Amino acid sequence: MIRTTRKKYSLKAKEARLGWLFVLPALIGFSIFTFGAIIRSLYYSFTDWDLLTKPKFVGLKNYIDIFTNDKYFYQYMGNTLFFVITLVPIVLVFSLLLAVLINKKSKGLSSKIYRVILFLPSITSTIAVSMVWMWIFNPNMGLINNILGLFGLKGPNWLNDPSWAKPALVIMRVWQMSGYYMIMFLTGLQTIPGGLYEAAKIDGANKAQSFFRITIPMLANTTFAVVIMLVVEAFNMFESIFIMTSGGPLGSTSTMMYYIYEKSFIEYKMGYASALSWIFFIIIFIITLIQYKFRNEREGE
Repeated sequence: MIRTTRKKYSLKAKEARLGWLFVLPALIGFSIFTFGAIIRSLYYSFTDWDLLTKPKFVGLKNYIDIFTNDKYFYQYMGNTLFFVITLVPIVLVFSLLLAVLINKKSKGLSSKIYRVILFLPSITSTIAVSMVWMWIFNPNMGLINNILGLFGLKGPNWLNDPSWAKPALVIMRVWQMSGYYMIMFLTGLQTIPGGLYEAAKIDGANKAQSFFRITIPMLANTTFAVVIMLVVEAFNMFESIFIMTSGGPLGSTSTMMYYIYEKSFIEYKMGYASALSWIFFIIIFIITLIQYKFRNEREGE
C-alpha cells in the first residue's frame, strides 16, 4: 500500500515537473517582455526621460501636470469616451441582429458564405481597411459622396471636418468590428434549446416576444463578454486614427492611445507617456470592475 502511494506521488511529481518544463519558456517570455515591461513603465512614469539621456526621477510631477496643466488630456479623454459610448451599443445591437438573421437551421452553402463575408472585415488588417475607407470618405471622388450626389445631396468633407471625422471613424469601425462579435452571438444562439421557442409559440408568443423573453435572457453571458471586449477595444482605438486622421482635424479624433503615441514617439517624453498609460490603465480597470459588479448584482436578484 505504501509503495503504491509512493509510486503515485512520484508519478504526479514527475508530471508536474514535466508540465512546468513546457510552461517555462512562456513564463520566461512573459516575465521579460510583459511583466518586466509593465514594472519598468511604472518606474518611468515617475521620471523625466527622452530615450537618449538617463531617466531623471521627478516623483509625482508627471501625474500632477497631467491633471492640472495638460489641456489636451481632458479633450482627448472626451474623444475616447465618445468612441466608447457610440461604438459599444451600436456594434452590440448590429452584431446581434446579424447573428439572428443568419442563424438558420439549414446547413446550406449560402449561409456559410454569408458568415464568411460578414466575418472577413474583422480579420482584415486595420491598416488596409483604413486605406480603403479613406477613399470611400473622399469628399470629391469617394463612394459615399458620389452616391449622395445621385440624389442631389452634397456630401460632407468627412475626415477633414471636426463635426464629421468622429462619426466617419465610428462608421468604419462598426463595419469592421461587427462580424467578429456576430460570430460570438451566433455561437450563443446555437446553444439555446429549440424547445423553448416551440413552447413559447404554443403559448401564443410572437417572434418579438420570443426574442425579448427567451433570446435576450439566454444570451446574457455572451452579451456580458461582448460588452467587456467592446469596451476595451473601443478604448484602444489607434490604427484607424493613425492612418485616417492622424488625430485631426483640430484634435477632434485624437484619443488617449494616440496621445500616448504622440508623447512617446514624436515628442520623446517617455516618462510623461508612461504616466498617461498608467492613468489610462486605471480608468479601464475601474470601468471593468464596475461592469463585473453590475453583472454580479444582476445575477443576485
